[in-house]
Amino acid sequence: MNRRIRPSFLRLFLIVLTIAALPLAADQASFDGHWQGKILTPGPGLEINVDLETADGALAGDISIPVQGLRDFSLSDVAADGRDVTFKIPGIPGEPTFAGTLSEDGAEIAGKFTQGGATFDFELARGDDPGALARDALVGFDAFLEQAVKDWNVPGLAIAVVAGGETVYARGFGWRDLEGQKPMTPDSLFAIGSTTKAMTATVLGMLVDEGKLDWDEPLTTYLPRFALADPVVSDRLTPRDLVTHRSGLPRHDLLWYNNNESTREEVIARLAHLELTADLRETFQYNNLMFMTAGYLAGHLAGTTWEELVRERLFTPLGMERSNFSVAASQQDADYALPYRENDDDALERIPLRNIDLVGPAGSVNSTVNEMSRWLLFNLRGGKVGERQLVGATTLADVHSPQMTTGATPERPEISQPTYGMGWMIDTYRGHRRVTHGGGIDGFVTSVMLLPDDDLGLVAFTNRGSGLPAIASQHAADRLLGLDPIDWSGEALARQAAGEEAAEEGEKKKEATRVTGTSPSHPLADYAGDYQHPGYGRLAIELDGESVRLLYNGIRAPLEHWHYDVWNGAETEDDPTFEDVKLLFRGDVDGQIASVEATLEARAQPIVFARQPPARLFDPEYLERFVGEYDLPGQRVRIELAGGVLKAILPGQPVYTLEPALSGRFTLAEVRVISVGFEQDAEGKVTKLVFYQPNGVFEAARAE
Repeated sequence: MNRRIRPSFLRLFLIVLTIAALPLAADQASFDGHWQGKILTPGPGLEINVDLETADGALAGDISIPVQGLRDFSLSDVAADGRDVTFKIPGIPGEPTFAGTLSEDGAEIAGKFTQGGATFDFELARGDDPGALARDALVGFDAFLEQAVKDWNVPGLAIAVVAGGETVYARGFGWRDLEGQKPMTPDSLFAIGSTTKAMTATVLGMLVDEGKLDWDEPLTTYLPRFALADPVVSDRLTPRDLVTHRSGLPRHDLLWYNNNESTREEVIARLAHLELTADLRETFQYNNLMFMTAGYLAGHLAGTTWEELVRERLFTPLGMERSNFSVAASQQDADYALPYRENDDDALERIPLRNIDLVGPAGSVNSTVNEMSRWLLFNLRGGKVGERQLVGATTLADVHSPQMTTGATPERPEISQPTYGMGWMIDTYRGHRRVTHGGGIDGFVTSVMLLPDDDLGLVAFTNRGSGLPAIASQHAADRLLGLDPIDWSGEALARQAAGEEAAEEGEKKKEATRVTGTSPSHPLADYAGDYQHPGYGRLAIELDGESVRLLYNGIRAPLEHWHYDVWNGAETEDDPTFEDVKLLFRGDVDGQIASVEATLEARAQPIVFARQPPARLFDPEYLERFVGEYDLPGQRVRIELAGGVLKAILPGQPVYTLEPALSGRFTLAEVRVISVGFEQDAEGKVTKLVFYQPNGVFEAARAE
């Protein structure tokens, strides 16, 4: 049966509906969230991101202005009154202030922005949390990486991604220790190689902020004894030149490679003996030795070492507690990756960890992707950790800015020609500004990538030399930026396969320049000895059965006779550094093997190592046996030992200095065409002094 609704009930129902439709009064929590928009300045406007949050009953927030490099800058005077909200950017001239109103649906804030008397409209729209968006974009990324580890035949990979001010992805794949079947983790220590360089440049920037360093003052202002081969370059070179690869000095890497005996001070002193191949600031020439010098400079100015400075100024405030400066330190950790290489059968084999402590500021840091994530965030936040500004935002922006053209051609249209900043490469990646650097050292490869305008950072490691870290990072960046996918991995693997095939064909023809049917000009024993270069130091040639081998910086490499007096670095299962390096031995007018030369720096002339006389000729105890008097026809010669050096005294003539010679004799330093030898009997007693002159050989019996 139908019942009639009473009018009084109908009126009440309508009132309830009307009240429900009225806008609710806003409270502080209504403003919580991530807001994206712009200040409507003339032109396209100034894009901004604002994060607001209610905590302990108070509203707080931060602002990011990507184009100005401002990230998560804390706001002040944040206050809400109903739907109205105000906040300021502190410490900026003109007291920039926002005053806006929340829309009825709570989706937008619009109002006025004022600064220094100027007023502009601003508008913000509630946006999704960047971290959540990034995590969604990386759904399925695991499967790609698992397959990539197999495709690239690497033992393991670790990778981390930061977005929206947080680490949104950190994982390890494969093995950090293949034989021990120990899995890779985001906490596995890796050698990060040359991505260390950005850390060195950053601590130098901190010293710039403190007034202890000027990027553009001559380096000799701070290191008066610094010198390169060209004094004009030495006088003009600046700290900025050290960290931008424009000093004019090519790599000369073998000077430091595997060198565990020299100090940084000693190596810096050797720089004066290395060939420059360009004028200052003329050409980009990647140079680890200049970064080593930059790190030494930083420690010198701070009154400490580079290691302690980086630990104090970066690692400690960033919470990078396990990051260290030597593979020796990594081996004391419970979770570190081992390095591998691929042999001729495509099998993975473990190789030794390479100690590069000497050139540490250029590449000796070891870290994890979890700890490197903090380094990424620090750079994306303009040099801030929390509320603490470790390096000036302007200074860090300078470090991230182009300083030197590289001359490199673009890889493909989507990636622009790279320039170099200070420890960073800068290019445009598919329309997005990118600040990046790679690192590689004996079985480890690292890629560190920042997309500052997009608030994205990526770091990836592998424990076998490969292009996978950069490939994985680019694949992730494409997902995070919402770009159409490119098969970076497939393309790179195809190029690699083609390159390997070409290399195999080329190797078959490597003997095309070899002259057959020749033999060395001397017995093998004549090549053995110590050879010296004032920059590169000592190179030794040792007898090795029916052949010879070289010893340099602790690396022993077998040599095979190539042709005439040329020897070639033979294949070896040990350190392959000198494989296919050609060494040319040269003689002197006395028929002695006097030098060996090799092209150890591709851009420079061959490095010539001078053979050293027998070591016994420098031993005062050995030389003492020659002291005495000798009778020449009509005159007596006296041999004395002074300051560890033999002197010859002849009546009516100057005192002559006897310099050790390759022949085992001594050259008169003042008359170099004359040499002196001593003859000894079977018991080692010196019986005779012999002068070797162009016009004859003259003997003087020892006086009784």
